Amino acid sequence: MASPAPIEDFLIDLHERVSGVVGGKVADYIPQLGKADPATFGIALATVNGEIYATGDANHLFTIQSVSKPFMYGYALQHYGREYVLHHVGVEPTGEAFNSIVLDEVANRPFNPMVNAGAIAVAALMPGDTAEERIATMLNLFSDLAGRRLEIDEQVFQSENATGHRNRAIAYMMLNTGMIERDPIEALDLYFQQCSITINCRDLAMMAATLANDGVNPVTGVSVFDPHYVRDVLSVMNSCGMYNYAGQWSYEVGMPAKSGVSGCIMAVIPGQVGVAVYSPPLDAQGNSVRGIKVCQDISNEFDLHAFNNRTNVRSVIRRIYHGDRVRSSRLRTAQERNTLDAEGVKIAVVEAQGALFFGSTERLLRRIAELSETARYIVVDFKRVHLADSAARKLIFKLAHGMRDGETELLFAELANDGPLATVSHELAAHEVDRLVRVFRDVDAALEWCEDQLLVEMLKIAPGTKFALAQLDVFKGMRLEEYRLLETIVSPLIFDKGEIIIREGDQAKLFFVLARGSVSVQIKVPTQTGEKRRRVASLGPGLTFGEMALFDGGARSADVVADEKVICYGLAVEQLKELAVAHPNIMVTILSNLTRDFSERLRHANEAIRSLE
Repeated sequence: MASPAPIEDFLIDLHERVSGVVGGKVADYIPQLGKADPATFGIALATVNGEIYATGDANHLFTIQSVSKPFMYGYALQHYGREYVLHHVGVEPTGEAFNSIVLDEVANRPFNPMVNAGAIAVAALMPGDTAEERIATMLNLFSDLAGRRLEIDEQVFQSENATGHRNRAIAYMMLNTGMIERDPIEALDLYFQQCSITINCRDLAMMAATLANDGVNPVTGVSVFDPHYVRDVLSVMNSCGMYNYAGQWSYEVGMPAKSGVSGCIMAVIPGQVGVAVYSPPLDAQGNSVRGIKVCQDISNEFDLHAFNNRTNVRSVIRRIYHGDRVRSSRLRTAQERNTLDAEGVKIAVVEAQGALFFGSTERLLRRIAELSETARYIVVDFKRVHLADSAARKLIFKLAHGMRDGETELLFAELANDGPLATVSHELAAHEVDRLVRVFRDVDAALEWCEDQLLVEMLKIAPGTKFALAQLDVFKGMRLEEYRLLETIVSPLIFDKGEIIIREGDQAKLFFVLARGSVSVQIKVPTQTGEKRRRVASLGPGLTFGEMALFDGGARSADVVADEKVICYGLAVEQLKELAVAHPNIMVTILSNLTRDFSERLRHANEAIRSLE
């Protein structure tokens, strides 16, 4: 069965829409870049869990150009520390062009590491006794970020080297001011080579996700940067990464980002996801026209602006359990229990928690998709969810639509009609009519419904079936004549829906066997305004209730209420004891069956407790 993929569907639709955006011009001041096909267009997202979603020309190779600058800056911070690096390059935005030959007049240093002067100063800090060592260290850095071995495009490097006269002027100016101490030609060679590293959208998305993941590559687990240096990198990206468009970008899109003249844009949503777009036509500021539109739409669609409050996505799933280990409070016959032991694994319950937003919902949906490979029913428990934003709601409904025609049914539980999840509750309830989803008041009710579906399918016993005495577990093992004797003291009783069959506090003189329908066992729970009734168990055909009357009599400890019209067999305890004087096997069989049933219930309850620990 194909896994539902709402994020892939969104990206495909986004790619199709933005493909129609025209305008911009391919950079040609570096001759090799001018050969790029302006129609090439790829998008990729990589999550902090290592999942990659991609569409279009996401595998098309291009050179990283200025998007290399944040990573080189991060390496310098990691190697030398903040104070040393700040002595060589500042962190202030500038209204000048990215290739301006100008320094901060106060500190006599480049304004920030995202402009060419700052990036050349950072490249000059790369450690190594020889050019070969420095190049190897640089390539190792970018390879660790991407999670695969990267190489330099020699043709692009030579093209940049042949036309980089303005950058040479910048380098020699900084040599004169003492901002770089190495031979400017060596620093420039490394700078041109870092810009000429060949990547694709998938690589760049993973590099962005490494920043989003506190400096750890989500797939390889390699720690590239310490988290506090990642913060520094993202801060400078946020204020300086998009050239003279940086302020408006921060205001509209709200993601730390960096663009390159090859047509790529990298954006980072800390703790969630990295975004990469490649489309060569650039606007007047040197940013990819389609790349900006893609990031604007992603940010707006899923509320990914950096100043929206978010939590860590990894904690969204509290736990997952299956119906073979944890069941509803509906008590079952031995045959039903055995069936659920074997088939209950087809029911999965996912306990969500915390806040649902794009990143956390993506993780939740991906886990649901994995479970749908084997589960027939998936219950999503919202009891511990305190927020679900518009991005979460959109993804949830995309998932529901994707699963609609599949073999796995999606159910939701514990959604209040008021409070922070009221919108989710109302939207899901609206879709119950068209059977897109099912919504239950609590997980117990959802589990019971799933169990009922499995039992009907596996046992071929229709709901509402009436059981004869000989079919009931509590009487199994008796002889034919003992059944006939038992029938003389059994009273068939009929109760309408809502009628109280047993009332708490009454004397226990009868015990009952349910032949048709279902009943609920309810207790009174004190509240601040009085008390309310809480269901602690439900029973279906073939099960007994009020059986403690056989053991010790006394007062009833709970109410038993008919959930629908029911038929019960009522047995007076005193008559049963009198019958057992002459026919002791009747009482021995009943008590043995009850004891075995109690034992099996206790064993399964212990297993459920262990599963939920």
